Amino acid sequence: QVADLGCADCSLLWMLKFCSCIEVLAGLDICASVMKEKMHTLSPLPVDYLQPSERSLTVTLHHGSVAHKDPCMLGFDLVTCIELIEHLEESELEKFPEVVFGFMAPSIVVVSTPNSEFNPLLPGVIVYRHPDHKFEWSQAQFQSWALETARCYNYSVEFTGVGHPPTGMEKVGFCTQIGVFVRKYPQTGESVQSEKPTEAVYKTVFKAVYPSLKDEKYLQNAVISEVMFTAQMIKHRLMSKRKEYGDNPERKSKFQPPMDCFSDYLGKVVVEKNMEPFVSGNEVYIPLTTIFSFPKVNRLCGTFEKLCKLIAGKVTLSSDGSAVMFNTEHED
Repeated sequence: QVADLGCADCSLLWMLKFCSCIEVLAGLDICASVMKEKMHTLSPLPVDYLQPSERSLTVTLHHGSVAHKDPCMLGFDLVTCIELIEHLEESELEKFPEVVFGFMAPSIVVVSTPNSEFNPLLPGVIVYRHPDHKFEWSQAQFQSWALETARCYNYSVEFTGVGHPPTGMEKVGFCTQIGVFVRKYPQTGESVQSEKPTEAVYKTVFKAVYPSLKDEKYLQNAVISEVMFTAQMIKHRLMSKRKEYGDNPERKSKFQPPMDCFSDYLGKVVVEKNMEPFVSGNEVYIPLTTIFSFPKVNRLCGTFEKLCKLIAGKVTLSSDGSAVMFNTEHED
């Protein structure tokens, strides 16, 4: 579960939604209009419905301030604050550590902010890099704030950054400085519960639940599609072989199982379990045991019983339900 505070145009959230290990994504920003401009990029695409992922994924955007606590932001493993803190007023910055490290208390927090020592190397930058910045810290200022925050809330912190300075100016440091905070001890549920606000203060402006194979509706569709694809593939090979052997009785006997492999039931062919695919008149029978042996079908269903349950009433089967049946009467 990952939350991006100060998510702005949702570009980081858009990249994170492709990470298969993430099941919950949340964004928070003080400016709802900026989020709304690009929040459509977080919606599922048609391909997500055609090929649902094995994982579940829920993406939610909230309108609110990082200076306020809201129970919807509890339970996250990772919180990112990319180029956020320099936009905060002094009063908001004072509350920020308690909200993020004290209340939310994720396992990992990543905070990035401009390095003011790098500014003279940037053309056109006179005071701050952006007109909305309330401050820009030197390396010493950022590290002092980060170390004190880590000490107060039982986190360790390591420093890194992006944007290397020119050769010979290494002391300037990175263009953007980053602090990676890792919580030292597991958080107890009691401490969170005692401080949990009774009311939500954020407004939800967007929510998308992606189709997932964990939802039986999507799993059933995927299984039916894969079963039919597999059965059609086997049928095609079977019919090609049959056409190749033609009417030669000797060669045909090697291709088609003897008649005692199946029996008549109410005038229809009943396929015995564990037998090979075969053709009888205009009908082709592909045993479910054969289909279940294919890796993708096996992985989707897990058990043969679940395969039978998911396709029941959705796929044309033999009279005893042990094989997928095709009628080729009107096929060329």
